[in-house]
Amino acid sequence: MRFTKDHEWVELDGDVATVGITAYAAEQLGDVVFVEVPEVGKTVKAGDGFAVVESVKAASDVYAPISGEVVEANSAVAEAPETVNAAPEAAGWFAKLKVANPAEIDQLMDRDAYETYLQTL
Repeated sequence: MRFTKDHEWVELDGDVATVGITAYAAEQLGDVVFVEVPEVGKTVKAGDGFAVVESVKAASDVYAPISGEVVEANSAVAEAPETVNAAPEAAGWFAKLKVANPAEIDQLMDRDAYETYLQTL
């Protein structure tokens, strides 16, 4: 699993990457009440907003950590947004992307680097 400074995570399985928000992000948001997942077929570039998550505190864009095409959207989180709080780095994923540039993964933080980054916030 790799992480961004915007608190997204990405896990690669072959040429498909699963994307979601980190436990830290879910905790900061508070109770998630709405999730908008991207449409299958949508092409995104690293850094593009591609999903929306709303909590009782705020609405936030979820940014694509890597470039690719959405091949699956997690409709379960749209129907049960609380899943993002309950399992942000598991069942609370937002989308799966067919990876356009595998080298982008290497530019993201591993868990140790992300944990170190969180200590600076």
